[in-house]
Amino acid sequence: MMIRMTFADARRSGTSLAAMAAALAVAGTAHAQQTLPPAGQTAEPSEPVADDAGEEIVVTGFRAALESAVATKRESDIVAESISAEDIGKLPDASIAESIARLPGLTSQRVSGRSNSISIRGFAPDFSTTLLNGREQTSTGDNRAVEYDQYPAEIMSQVLVYKTAQPSLIGQGLSGTVDLRTVRPLDYGRRAIAIGGRGTYADLGALNAGSTEYGYRVSGTYIDQFANDTIGIALSANYLDEPYQIQEFNAWGYADAPGGEGGVIGGSKSYVTSTQLKRLGLSGTLQWRPTPNFTSTFDGFFSDFDDDQIKRGIELPLAFSASPLTVSASENGFVTAGSFANVEGVIRNDSFQRKAKLYSFGWNNKWEGDDGWNAMLDVSYSKTDRNEIVIETYAGTGYGAGNGATDTIDFVSTDTGTIFSPTLDYSDPDLIRLTDPLGWGGANVQAGYLNDRQVEDRIWQYRVEIEKELDGFLKGVKVGLNYTDRDKSLVPDEYLLVLPNGATEAVIPDEFILGSTDQGFLGLGSILSYDPRELLDAGIYTQVFNTSLDIPAKAFTIAEDLMTMYAQADIEQEVGSATLTGNFGVQAIWTEQHSSGFVTANGSLVPTTTGDDYWDVMPAINLSLRTANDFVIRAAAARQVQRPRLDDMRVALSYGFDTAAGLINGSGGNPFLRPIRSNSYDLTVEKYFGNAGYLAVQGFYKDLKSYVYNLEQPFDYTGYPPPSNIPAGVDVPAIGLATIPINGSGGSIYGVELAGTLPFGEFVGALDGFGVTGGLSYTETEIAPTPGQAPEDIPGYSKWVANGTGYFEKWGFNLRGSVRYRSTFVGELSGFGANRVRRRALDETIIDAQIGYEFQEGSALQGFSIFVQGQNLTDEPFATVDPRGELAIIDYQTYGRRFLAGAAFRF
Repeated sequence: MMIRMTFADARRSGTSLAAMAAALAVAGTAHAQQTLPPAGQTAEPSEPVADDAGEEIVVTGFRAALESAVATKRESDIVAESISAEDIGKLPDASIAESIARLPGLTSQRVSGRSNSISIRGFAPDFSTTLLNGREQTSTGDNRAVEYDQYPAEIMSQVLVYKTAQPSLIGQGLSGTVDLRTVRPLDYGRRAIAIGGRGTYADLGALNAGSTEYGYRVSGTYIDQFANDTIGIALSANYLDEPYQIQEFNAWGYADAPGGEGGVIGGSKSYVTSTQLKRLGLSGTLQWRPTPNFTSTFDGFFSDFDDDQIKRGIELPLAFSASPLTVSASENGFVTAGSFANVEGVIRNDSFQRKAKLYSFGWNNKWEGDDGWNAMLDVSYSKTDRNEIVIETYAGTGYGAGNGATDTIDFVSTDTGTIFSPTLDYSDPDLIRLTDPLGWGGANVQAGYLNDRQVEDRIWQYRVEIEKELDGFLKGVKVGLNYTDRDKSLVPDEYLLVLPNGATEAVIPDEFILGSTDQGFLGLGSILSYDPRELLDAGIYTQVFNTSLDIPAKAFTIAEDLMTMYAQADIEQEVGSATLTGNFGVQAIWTEQHSSGFVTANGSLVPTTTGDDYWDVMPAINLSLRTANDFVIRAAAARQVQRPRLDDMRVALSYGFDTAAGLINGSGGNPFLRPIRSNSYDLTVEKYFGNAGYLAVQGFYKDLKSYVYNLEQPFDYTGYPPPSNIPAGVDVPAIGLATIPINGSGGSIYGVELAGTLPFGEFVGALDGFGVTGGLSYTETEIAPTPGQAPEDIPGYSKWVANGTGYFEKWGFNLRGSVRYRSTFVGELSGFGANRVRRRALDETIIDAQIGYEFQEGSALQGFSIFVQGQNLTDEPFATVDPRGELAIIDYQTYGRRFLAGAAFRF
């Protein structure tokens, strides 16, 4: 059975247009109708169009999805962007982040070749929040930002991005709030079954032994109603098994060049990386509507995520070591070519495995009375369990610096990294053995390192709301109470990997050798390869617990309780020929936070729990003036907050008595840290062409009243164990010093966004089926991350962000090309021991394209669609640089192109 309903059919049958689009797109079909608008409003789609013969023309597919997004934006009373499910399902991205990043003012940072985090209006992902069906979600990351790898695109009906605040929006972020929505089967109103699948090819090939360049993903959806349409069910499943391949140059950094000017590469750590990403996503919704006034809805979502990665390469100590340098060429003092002698390379065979399970459940009960009184009760639970194991193993020609065979390596440094010409054969099993080549372990023969990180995150959320619909200027008033209980913990266990029985070197057994891995892209030739996990399981390594006190300093357990009370009034008033709509009100949030962990007093670990409580009062107003000639002018003002990073709130503190200063001094986290607070203002002008298209200019200004800095400042050590090195008889004041995250004065960030959707057929009939959609944003920042210093870029900030999609869709054919650009930004990467590392990333442009065909009504294959897609078609690299200049490349990662081919069938 093929499901096809025109807008007119829907009106005659009373079927919810919003739910129709949701269910169709969740099924991955080519038809998408009206989707759920924000704040519970219902946006009417455009009327069907009649052709010259008087026949009704129904817009479907990507064009209908765009109309849905335009209608959602137009009818919203806050500044919002949206993606309909067809837009997501039709572009088979690795996660919804790929699709969200195409919205105006939004972008993403690629990690391992895929987008898994979103930046909104120049802020890092930690400044936004993500909801699922309006409920806060736990994260597989160390902090609050949701990693979108967990959410299959196929199971979502719509994504809403709220750029301004409103009192009834719970869990909102400072830069924006992303709300992921799934289908409501009773609103959909019909049975639907859909299945789809696609294959994937990574054109870099299988870079590591045991990896592959081919992958696949399959999905299915079932929607139905029972008991005279009083019970509805929607079930969706998605399974993904796809590879990602990476060629990566990485520099340790750059040393001063001979003569003290310019620079020269200090060391290199370069890899080929193969990732196998597996994810099972399950989603289900059960609805019960015994009377037209009451609906009870239960949602469940489960994601089982496995990111298995193998990395192989060579680490080369160069100018940072005692290796003599011969300079062959330089440019403005920067050494671009030369030779290093006596180089002792370290062969790296590393593995990274992340396993994460996410559970999310919600139960919503809603009463809509005939007398205008409405009530809602919502209970939800979200939980994430994550285990991350990183294994590093080292091999070389001999134990310790100055032993074993050394290399003479020529090099050429360019703006894509450094190319090497070695003389040793790093794939020779007679030459390379397991050892600690450079003596990193000191007294221990450190032949490797293991980092085992366990993260648990849990949220309970309870919400009740009462609303009264009114006539007149006040359209309605609602009050509500929400309670959020969150606990998140990080436990890092770290181990040295040593060779048994005090051995300094060990030959790699033949049965574990996997041949060689080619690093020809850097001129390094082949290297000896093995699976470090197999060696560890076979007992070739012994684990020795790392007792360094800086490891428990990374751990944290954070408990947060937030009580949110809100009141909101919705307004609607005729103003001449225009209509003024909007809302105003206030949120009041009481926060109680506690942090548990260890403080370190002169080498002793002391368990400690401490915290604080405080209030935030956040008024907000949103006004929209809707003119008769399809202009909408919006103005918004609000107080917004963003809770601080969880690792910044850790209680872990290392301190001792400073005899010279006569006081206690230390460093660590700050369990008393308050949110980043902003007074935010928005002004937009939008011109609509029915629901077919629009043009908009959106301006915003955020006056940050506070920011989070790391700074030495006075610290009250009352309640902390006294340091043991305090001299007898010395009276030490409780107020000492500590270098910790603190709340300081903020700054401002402001910008303007141009956005639009233009179906050319609305203006020139001969161009029916053609169109463009996209946006351009420009943002300025005046935030000083270092107090007293000049303003500088905050993490995630790009001055320019642009994205656009050109399309043709008609007669069942669809052709699409998308481009996404972001200017240079400060990116956050994971360094040794999973510590955060900030680096200046260069600008990047990502180009994707798709062509497909859906068999039309009356065809024997009606309901069947096929497509072919190419991602990252220009093989755009991800690159970061040292402040020395463009030739001082730190990272240069290439991910290759990805090609996908698939099909979907619905009935």
